Amino acid sequence: MFKVHLGSLMFALIFGLTFMFSKVVLESITPMALIAYRFLWAILGMETLRRLKVITIRFDKRFIKPIFYVVLFQPILYFLFEIYGLNLIASAEAGMMIALIPVFVALFSALILNEKPTRAQVGFIGLSVGGIVLIQASDLGGGNLLGFGLMLLAVMSAAAFNIASRSASKELNPAEITYFMMLTGAITFNLFYLIELTAENRLSDYFLNLTLPTVIFPLLYLGLAASIGGFFLVNFALKHLPAHVSSIYANLATVVSLIAGAIVLGEVLVLNQYIGSIMILIGVYGTVYFRKRSLA
Repeated sequence: MFKVHLGSLMFALIFGLTFMFSKVVLESITPMALIAYRFLWAILGMETLRRLKVITIRFDKRFIKPIFYVVLFQPILYFLFEIYGLNLIASAEAGMMIALIPVFVALFSALILNEKPTRAQVGFIGLSVGGIVLIQASDLGGGNLLGFGLMLLAVMSAAAFNIASRSASKELNPAEITYFMMLTGAITFNLFYLIELTAENRLSDYFLNLTLPTVIFPLLYLGLAASIGGFFLVNFALKHLPAHVSSIYANLATVVSLIAGAIVLGEVLVLNQYIGSIMILIGVYGTVYFRKRSLA
């Protein structure tokens, strides 16, 4: 179990750094372009690993149903709802909405997988969510009802993905689940981006963007480390941990992003961010600790 929890910490670290790299890329390209290129790099990386026989991917029609639900919720629905939701509300408000993912995961896992968190775990999940709310509270904007609705759908999609991946892990290994996620994301979002460029008569930008240093190097991290490494570790954790325990680790990404912003981008941290970070750390530790206690 040590490897599983270490892997969970690693995916929180990896995803926490994506915010910083995404900020850099979005200064040069659109959000849809970012997602399209990210998944393009990811599937090229995974296909290289497959052809080098580092990983083995089974193409079997009996996997269509379980993998369909995984890729439908993540990456397709989650990223679509998130892209358009982020355009309508402040990033802080979006961050507060994303913090609700462990809550919905706990609810869905109890209803669908019959994996019910203990009362203590519910309390610590709430503490972790409260920490993120406290961190983001000072940056709230006026809000937009449609934006909140889209972000809520993104949250529910992410929670449903956790359930679908845990269910699919009974038949597929983490590398296979990750491969089909990256393949679906690459096809879907590159198609959307090419349609966008064609409509705006900017098709040449598809290749021109890939020559920009401010785009290409951050995309290597986002496509290879975050998409391949991060999602592989998520699927690995979901294979071995209840969904509500695995999902709570994702809240650590907020703490990582704050630290990265302070160290690399020179962003100044304020008191509520320190207190919120401590709440997140205690919430994650308590959720995992009482998982172990329940198994003792």
